[in-house]
Amino acid sequence: MNSQSKKMELLGSASIPKALLAMGIPTMIGMLVNAFYNLVDAYFVGGLGESQMGAISVVYPLGQVVVGLGLLFGNGAASYISRLLGRGDKENADKVASTALYSSVSVGAVIIIISMVFLHPILKLLGATDSILPFAATYASIYIVSCIFNVFNVTMNNIVTSEGSAKTTMCALLTGAVLNIALDPLFIYVFDLGVAGAAIATAISQVVSTCVYLTYIFRKKSVFHFRVKDCTYTKETMSEIFKIGIPTLVFQILTSVSISLINNAAGDYGDSAIAGMGVVTRLISMVSLSVFGFIKGFQPIAGYSYGAKKFDRLREAIKTSILWSTVFCVIFGVILALFPAAIVSRFTKGDAEMIRIGAASLRANGISIMLFGFYTVYSSLFLALGKGREGFILGACRQGICFIPVILLLPIVWGLNGIMYAQPIADVLSAVITVFMAIPLHKKLNEIDFFT
Repeated sequence: MNSQSKKMELLGSASIPKALLAMGIPTMIGMLVNAFYNLVDAYFVGGLGESQMGAISVVYPLGQVVVGLGLLFGNGAASYISRLLGRGDKENADKVASTALYSSVSVGAVIIIISMVFLHPILKLLGATDSILPFAATYASIYIVSCIFNVFNVTMNNIVTSEGSAKTTMCALLTGAVLNIALDPLFIYVFDLGVAGAAIATAISQVVSTCVYLTYIFRKKSVFHFRVKDCTYTKETMSEIFKIGIPTLVFQILTSVSISLINNAAGDYGDSAIAGMGVVTRLISMVSLSVFGFIKGFQPIAGYSYGAKKFDRLREAIKTSILWSTVFCVIFGVILALFPAAIVSRFTKGDAEMIRIGAASLRANGISIMLFGFYTVYSSLFLALGKGREGFILGACRQGICFIPVILLLPIVWGLNGIMYAQPIADVLSAVITVFMAIPLHKKLNEIDFFT
């Protein structure tokens, strides 16, 4: 059996635990390490001071928006590709993959140029104070330009995973992350480049990850051929990509908006508050990105099973994914909730106010993140099944529908506590909404299965 046949066998007929382990764990490890190097950035930059730490916290959401373009085309295409492969339509799947890759890079380049032209106003809008702005501008001028490689990487991440080659994704993410961890102290302290050094280290790591994916393409390991002539912008192709990709992009934008709202609200309490909340954001992102990585392995299995009308396999994949992701979230949530001050203190020279704010917020977030696995399985499931509207609503809950009203209103009546507890409250509300959306989905799947 050749490698391409093995990929299809993994998606369509291997046992669910085996398929999830083979698809989800490599991507999860890659995303975990990827999130870890974001923490390493914060750790080394934190040694420079609270304003520098605040700077990378302010730039972070801008980078997320740019990377969201990779998710727009990559995740949108991945869902459609998995269903096409499930139906045996390899030719159209090939065209969708090419369309997604070239479109994401082209649009990404335009957005990066616009971001650089209006960089200072954007950074102020994202919560940069007068003391933070110079450092944020220095960091962003390097980091945002390098995001063109990250757009490519994120798009390929989704496409490669959709064809059942999660190990390649893990290799690309691991290689870049390990290199970034090694280069951070070298550029920041040895070469004395400060926040610019952190940005340069990240840029180099992104280029190396891109090289891993290019090697995969040029060695013809992929099921797909990425050719410009295969790009097709038919109504059917673009609607299938956008109905899943747009909810994913909106989710990414809402994540950036939520971080910006936190930064702006925390700015009333000084740079220490911005830095403390920034650390919490990165720590929670480490857990959430790991779960997203695992669920990326679940999505193609779900989409393939749905396209092939293997509903028993789909239901088993859902149950197993919820169980495994919830256990993971509970373990990390307990650690964060029990030792918040000790963890946050690693990211500052000894700023007591930053530790106090960060520890209180981290404790509450550690408790609420235990619900994240359940929520994420269903928000991703709707997208995998091509149900863009439901996926959009559920995907927008945690960082938008539930979060934005809370972060705008709660600080008014509860002050700094309102900022620290806004995300945990939104997490609980999102989990409740998930329950009410999951019940009719399962009823519909049972009805389809009955009449099939």
